[in-house]
Amino acid sequence: MFRVLVVAASVLAASNALAQFGHPLKGSWSGDWGPNTNQRTRVLLQMQWDGKAITGAINPGPNARPLTKASVDPETWQVHLEARDIIIDGKLENLGSAHRVLSGTWTEPGRKGDFRLTRN
Repeated sequence: MFRVLVVAASVLAASNALAQFGHPLKGSWSGDWGPNTNQRTRVLLQMQWDGKAITGAINPGPNARPLTKASVDPETWQVHLEARDIIIDGKLENLGSAHRVLSGTWTEPGRKGDFRLTRN
């Protein structure tokens, strides 16, 4: 009986910890992207989850680019985001951390590079 209670308590604690973070993409992400190590552009990405869809914007503010498409594959943690003429394909890492990482390929018209964003 004691073992059953310990296992049940562990499962409950783990589920509560995951619930505190919510959807794996939700939150504010910051980092940079660029075609090489010398040419980098700072990026702020904000995403929300309303229970049905991922919404958000790249560089929120007067020049924000709202996300027009967003998806995540929960089996591979591959992420696809689109905002006007920007296409972002990446992978989520460190899912158990509040400061998880999203990295991959960033494409804009005439320019392509890599990116790395960390959840703030």
